[in-house]
Amino acid sequence: MNIKIEKISNPEKYTGLYVVDFGEYTSTGFTGSEVEILLESEEYSDIKIYKIHNAYPDGTLELCGVSNEIFNLESGIFFYSHNLDQAEDNYNRLLDIALATEKFPARTKLQLAHLCDDVYTVGLIYPAEADGEISQWLLDKDYKTEGAVKGGINTVSDYYAAAPEVIKRHQLVSGTASKTATELLSTLKYAVQR
Repeated sequence: MNIKIEKISNPEKYTGLYVVDFGEYTSTGFTGSEVEILLESEEYSDIKIYKIHNAYPDGTLELCGVSNEIFNLESGIFFYSHNLDQAEDNYNRLLDIALATEKFPARTKLQLAHLCDDVYTVGLIYPAEADGEISQWLLDKDYKTEGAVKGGINTVSDYYAAAPEVIKRHQLVSGTASKTATELLSTLKYAVQR
């Protein structure tokens, strides 16, 4: 991969954001939501997308190519328990940790649901492109439960297919504000978005 990227100051703040190759030019610093907006438009549906995996003080960026299709999928992590009290405790602890986090990785649906009989789950459902960041966030926060844990794109599909009874829900918001479609389209040719 050989793309030309404008040198950026404070490169470490760009880790987890995206570089978009429009063919004629590139632009650095898009959020996942902003990339979704671009992909939904007919004009930009074929852009090439790279996630900034690491950024170094000298301005060097370590990039990883990302499939455009991943932005149309949801992934998730589900923590199961066999009684409502334990499930509520798991939900409340996870919500408290998330709300105390200064920069949450991605917009995420947090749900406590009753699946069947004595099976309850606490689920985090988020854009599939944020899978690595959410997993790392859970590890960094040392979040643990006593029951089984399942995750991935298929697990979200199975969860929806089970028609769960959602008992509690909370929308978690990414710590990086995204531009509106109008703002985004007016700044596309800027070499650096943030």
